[in-house]
Amino acid sequence: MTATARRAVGQPLQRVEGPDKVTGAAKYAAEYQVDGDLAYAWVVQSPVARGRLADVQVDPLLDVIAVLWHGNALPLEDSDDPELAVLQSDRISYRGQAVALVVARSLEAARRGAQELSLTIEKEPHDAVLRTDDPDLYTPDVVNPSFPSETSAGDVSVEAPVAVDVTYTTPALHNNPMEPHATTALWSGDDLILYDSNQHPAGVAATVGALFGLEPDQVHVVTEHVGGGFGSKGTARPNAVLAAMAAKVTGHPVKLALPRRALFSMVGHRTPTIQRVRLGATADGVLQVIDHEAYSQSSRLFEFAEQTAVATRHMYAAPNRRTGHRLARLDMPTPRWMRAPGEAPGMVALECAMDELAVALDMDPIELRVRNEPTVDPDSGKPFTSRHYVECLRQGAARFGWEDRDLRPRQRREGDWWIGTGVAGATYPTMAQPSTARVRDLGTQEFEVAIAAADLGTGARTILTQIAADELGVPVERVRLRIGDSTLPPASVAGGSSGSASWGWAVTGACRALRETGKSEAVFDSSELIAEQEKEGKHAFGAHFAEVRVDAVTGEVRVSRLFGMYACGRILNPRTARSQFLGGMVMGMGMALHEEGVLDPAMGDWVNHDLAEYHIPAHADVESVEAEWLDEQDTSLNPMGSKGIGEIGIVGSPAAILNAIWHATGVRVRDLPARLDKILPYL
Repeated sequence: MTATARRAVGQPLQRVEGPDKVTGAAKYAAEYQVDGDLAYAWVVQSPVARGRLADVQVDPLLDVIAVLWHGNALPLEDSDDPELAVLQSDRISYRGQAVALVVARSLEAARRGAQELSLTIEKEPHDAVLRTDDPDLYTPDVVNPSFPSETSAGDVSVEAPVAVDVTYTTPALHNNPMEPHATTALWSGDDLILYDSNQHPAGVAATVGALFGLEPDQVHVVTEHVGGGFGSKGTARPNAVLAAMAAKVTGHPVKLALPRRALFSMVGHRTPTIQRVRLGATADGVLQVIDHEAYSQSSRLFEFAEQTAVATRHMYAAPNRRTGHRLARLDMPTPRWMRAPGEAPGMVALECAMDELAVALDMDPIELRVRNEPTVDPDSGKPFTSRHYVECLRQGAARFGWEDRDLRPRQRREGDWWIGTGVAGATYPTMAQPSTARVRDLGTQEFEVAIAAADLGTGARTILTQIAADELGVPVERVRLRIGDSTLPPASVAGGSSGSASWGWAVTGACRALRETGKSEAVFDSSELIAEQEKEGKHAFGAHFAEVRVDAVTGEVRVSRLFGMYACGRILNPRTARSQFLGGMVMGMGMALHEEGVLDPAMGDWVNHDLAEYHIPAHADVESVEAEWLDEQDTSLNPMGSKGIGEIGIVGSPAAILNAIWHATGVRVRDLPARLDKILPYL
C-alpha cells in the first residue's frame, strides 16, 4: 500500500448511498424490523400553555397496552435538559408538551387511545408574546453555544454624519425534516437498543443512557440513515426517551414517530427575534458606529439564548461597536438549533441595515461593504486565516451582472412587474470538534473506515470515503465506510457546519497512521490537535445576489434569480457542495418570503402547525438558483483545508431578497416574511 497523489477529493463523486436510497434499501428509524411483539406509541400533547395535569382517565374499553403519565411513569435520573424529563412532573410549561403516552398493538389503536384520553388540567394564565418592554427581560451570561452575550468597543453614542436606526423582526421558524423525529426502542435484558433519527449517535446514547441509569456499553444507538435534521436532531429529543420508557414498562419493542404537528412544539424551533441596528458613517461611507441589540425568547423549562448578533462582530470595521442579547422566558416551547442559528436572522438585520445606509449615502451597496473591509477580525483583533469577502462581492457582482444597476428604486418595469436586484454578505464560523476514527486493512485490498458520524443527507458518507481513499492511496471502491452507530469510535455532532472538518480530520489521521505503521489497524483521536489549535479568525464568507420581480397589481414577489459566491476553503466534493449551497439559499428564500409561525397569544400556540399552512418554497418558487466558489486554500484549518458549507447558504440570502424588493418597489419590509400585504399598500 503506497500513498498516491490525491485524486478523489475535489471530484464530483455521486453519493455512495444513492442506490440504496432510490431503491428503498436504506432504512430509517421507523422502518427497522425487530424481534418481538412490536407495539406502537402515540404522544398526548398538552392542550394548554401553562398549568398542572391533575389526573388522566383511561376508558377501560380502549384497546391499549398501557397509558403512561406522571402518575405511573418510570422515574428517570436527573438531566441537564429538563425537556427530557418526560412524564416526571405534573407541571405544564407550554402547549404541545408531552403529558402522556399511549402504547398499543397497532398505530391506529395508539392514536385512537390518545384521542380518547380524559385529561384533568388546572389551567393557569400564560405569557407567549416576545416584546421589548417585558419587565422580566434579562441579559444571559452566554449565547449559543458559548459566546459572550455582550461585546463593546469605543462609544456607540457618538453622532455620525450619516446614520440609520432601524428595527427588524423575524418570526418563529420551524424545522421540518422530511423524516420526522422517530425511534424504535427495544431492551435486551438490561441493555437498550435505539434505532433513532438524530445527528449525534454517540451523544444520544450517552444522554438517554444516563436518564435510565445505564453504563455506556449498555446503550446502542443506530442512526444509519437520516432524512434531514437542520439542527433539530442535534441532541436527544423526547421521542427517544418516551420510546425507551414505553419499551421498558411494557416489555414490547416500541415504535414511536412524531406526527408533523408535534414537530412544531416538541423538537425545537428558531426563536422569533426583534433586532435594533444602529449604523453611523462618515459622508464617504466609512463606518463609525455599529450597534446591534437582539431580543429573543426561550421557555420556562430551559434557557436557550440564540447568538443573533454574534456574526455582526466579525463583518465590518468600525471604531465604536456594541452587540448584545436580551432574553425573555415565556410559556412557549424551547427554541433549539435551526440551520445557522443566530447567523441567519442576525444577518437579515445587519445586511438590510447596511443597504439602508447605502441608500442614505447614495452609494452602491457593494462599494459600502468594500470600504469597510477590516484588516483583522474586528472582535478579537487577530488576523483572519483567510477571508476573501471582497473577492466574493466583486466576482459575484461580475457574474451576476451588477454593473448596470441604478442606485434608485422603481427604475425597471416590465408589464405589471417591478424588477430589482439586491446584495448581502454572508459569514459562518469555521469549526472542528474532537472525533475518533478507526481504519482496518481487511486483507482483500479493501479497507474499513469506522466513525460514529451521522449523514443527514449532506453527503458525509461520500466525502469521508473520498478522504480515506486519497490518504490510503486506493480507489474509492476499496473503501468500506461505517457510520451512524454509537458503538463505533466516537464522533462529534453533525452540526455547526463542522462535520466534514471534524470527522475528516480523524479519518485522515487514522489512514495516515495505518499507512505509516504498516499495521492492520489504526485509531486516531483528534482531540489534542484540535485543543492546541487557535480558535480565532476562522470563518467562511460569501456574497448573495438576488433579482426579484414584484407584481404592481397584486404585490406578489417572485425571485427570478438567486446567486451565491462563496469562499469556503477547499471544496471536497463539488456535487455535494453545490447541493448544500443551493439548499441553504432556497431555505433562505423561504425565510424571506414564506415561512412564519403565526402565534395565537390566547392559545399560546402557532396556529399553522402543518405543511398545508406553514409555507415553504415549492418547485414553482425556485426559478434560477446558482452557486459558485473561489479556489480558496487555507492549510491552517485542518488537514483537508476545508471550511463548513452546510449553513452559510441561508446566511445572507434572505437579506439579499429583501434588499432586491426595496430596489424593485421602494418598499422596505422590516418584518419578515415579505408577504404581499406588507408591500401592496405602498405600491
